[in-house]
Amino acid sequence: MFGLKPAKIWFVCGSQHLYGPEALQQVTAHAEEIAKALDATGNFPLEIVCRPIVTTPEQAADLCIEANADAECAGLILWMHTFSPAKMWIRGLAQLNKPFLHLHTQYDRELPWATIDMDYMNLNQSAHGDREAGFLHTRLRLGRKVVVGHWTDPEVHQRIDAWIRAVRAWHDWQGARFCRFGDNMRFVSVTDGDKVSAEMAFGFSVNTYGIGDLAARMNAVSDEDVKALAAEYVKLYNVVPELAEGGASHESLLYNARQELGIRAFLEEGGFKGFTTTFEDLHGLTQLPGMAPQRLMADGYGFAGEGDWKTSALLRALKVMGEGLTGATSFMEDYTYHMAPGSEQVLGSHMLEICPTIASGTPSVEIHALGIGGKDDPVRLVFDAVKGPALNASLIDLGNRFRLLVNEVTSVEHPDLPKLPVARAVWECKPDFKTACTSWILAGGAHHTVYSYDVTTEMLEDFATIAGIELALINDDTTLPAFKQDLRNNEVYYHFARGIRG
Repeated sequence: MFGLKPAKIWFVCGSQHLYGPEALQQVTAHAEEIAKALDATGNFPLEIVCRPIVTTPEQAADLCIEANADAECAGLILWMHTFSPAKMWIRGLAQLNKPFLHLHTQYDRELPWATIDMDYMNLNQSAHGDREAGFLHTRLRLGRKVVVGHWTDPEVHQRIDAWIRAVRAWHDWQGARFCRFGDNMRFVSVTDGDKVSAEMAFGFSVNTYGIGDLAARMNAVSDEDVKALAAEYVKLYNVVPELAEGGASHESLLYNARQELGIRAFLEEGGFKGFTTTFEDLHGLTQLPGMAPQRLMADGYGFAGEGDWKTSALLRALKVMGEGLTGATSFMEDYTYHMAPGSEQVLGSHMLEICPTIASGTPSVEIHALGIGGKDDPVRLVFDAVKGPALNASLIDLGNRFRLLVNEVTSVEHPDLPKLPVARAVWECKPDFKTACTSWILAGGAHHTVYSYDVTTEMLEDFATIAGIELALINDDTTLPAFKQDLRNNEVYYHFARGIRG
């Protein structure tokens, strides 16, 4: 994926000098072995590297300062092989600004019952060494992930993988730039928000650029490049005859290719990782970009319609989390409902811009009237989404904090939609339609979402912990009384946790 910064995970083992140099040599050897074995599994999207063991307050502070300063250090895995007195970690962890995972494991999977002596006990003290560390992490009010189990356990690997994917997305957000072509849709509240608070909380910046600047960049694209990209469309997709060379609307296909090349060049030259458009600001363009954002999303760019910069940024984050998996993640909108009793479903779509990574087959390239915006009929990719477990996520600005709202869903089979000229997905909500929709509305969830088959709830839980924001989850276990109470409790908790800085 474009724009991913070099990143590594540091494996850090804590101990102390109480047990003598021979024990520390074993601690070092074991830590190096575990870090090397984890990295060698190939189960993780980032390299895991072992750092020297930490045995003094000075080493702990130096390690954390070095981690903060190292642009390639995305996060740390901490493990206490022996008893590592936690007070020696205070100065370091108090200033650490990188996320960390606390791995509660031990070197041996099974105890050698017949040969255990006090030397063995002193060396293999993770059972209470990690509890000492955990107390300090809690005392310092540090958000972190705790993973328990032997370091060879596949379930442990899965949980570490989820965290590393969240860490990578967070690392990608730091210093990221998102471009808005025009403002958000007029009078709409949820797509607006406080970009200053967002940069303080998340590390990315959002700025607006005139649509005329994009039009000028599009005009600078050569006709030869436009024709070459249009020819690529014909090879990749099922292009309707009307848009094919010699067809009545072939110029519209060429114009879409010009849009894609112009937007891509603008984003590359500005170092942007995502963008937004709006049908209310198209001065200088003859059609609202449709297929161009679809293809750019497939390459990993964040995108959302109507100027929704929060969803654009969130889409980029989920694209990064899913890097190396199927890539099936898209901008989405809950558009309309099938409300037959007992079989309620959501038809998700948007005017044009659904990412083809979620397509169940080869998309068709079509042209249809849009009905809003007052411009020419736009070109778009049309397809049905794949079926199976998925989730919808929404990042919303509550004024005093941000909330990440997630609903687990299942994409299902549905009747043909021969007259619906847009890409679409149909899903059933967990735990059920009425509970999910009621909970979503009570939580203030947006109508725009990021829809993914790759990203898991655990990844988003880890991401919310790293970001220090609220996560509201709607799944099979959700009940309305409990969900309402959680929202009320969170109002109080996040107010005091954040203090007056917001």
